[in-house]
Amino acid sequence: MKLKIKQIRNATLKITYAGKTFLIDPWLIGKGKFGSFAEVPGFPFHVPDPVKEQIAMPIFDLPEPVEKILAGVDCYVITHIHPDHIDLNFADGTVGAPLNKNVTTFAQDETDAAILKKSGFVDVKILSENSLTIDEITITKTPARHGIIKPMCNACGVIFQAENEKTLYIVGDTVWFEGVEKTLEKFNPDVVVMNCCAAELVDNGRLIMNDEDVEIVSKTVPAAKLVITHMDNVAHASITRHTMRGLLAKRGVEKYFMPNDGEVIEF
Repeated sequence: MKLKIKQIRNATLKITYAGKTFLIDPWLIGKGKFGSFAEVPGFPFHVPDPVKEQIAMPIFDLPEPVEKILAGVDCYVITHIHPDHIDLNFADGTVGAPLNKNVTTFAQDETDAAILKKSGFVDVKILSENSLTIDEITITKTPARHGIIKPMCNACGVIFQAENEKTLYIVGDTVWFEGVEKTLEKFNPDVVVMNCCAAELVDNGRLIMNDEDVEIVSKTVPAAKLVITHMDNVAHASITRHTMRGLLAKRGVEKYFMPNDGEVIEF
């Protein structure tokens, strides 16, 4: 059975794996509906380029209706609760308004699970480094470092494994660090999905991967298929799809996939 990865928008992916469909980090709000960093209550986030603080997010709309995105989904995976990974209601702290609350939902820890349960999700499972199994698919939580200077919050990646299936590694919101290196060495994944727009904030530094990190991953697991995501939809990004192609060309990295919103790739 083929592994299918559909790029929805930003870090939102619809993945078909071993007969099940997973929706990863479902940020489904309409274009510009989140607003800008300058509009976040308390103004807690500062971008090195202050012009970017005025840009409304998401920068682009969804490639298809929300109903179509949610159709056929068996599980949600929330790598961490940030407003560019799941819809957030600042007024009451609930998340995931458009989602089907009866769908099995994976959270990174007890804190995120509590938020999801408060939001009405009825079947919340907590990811573990010791792995858990759902219908013969093994899902393992992997470490992440969400900020070079100071991590913004806890975040995680996820490994998917199943018999006669490719091992899939979704790195989540992280920069390259020893946790990613050890995960690659331990699992030797066939497909690695990386969040790569090099988003950055003043207090935290760069939050996720950049072109240098992609090069390091490519050299660490040279046989793996690399997929670049989390592009072109948040104002604090430092790299676009266009500039990433040029930066990787300079580094001699040629074998990767960087799907457009709405595009499906199969392995």
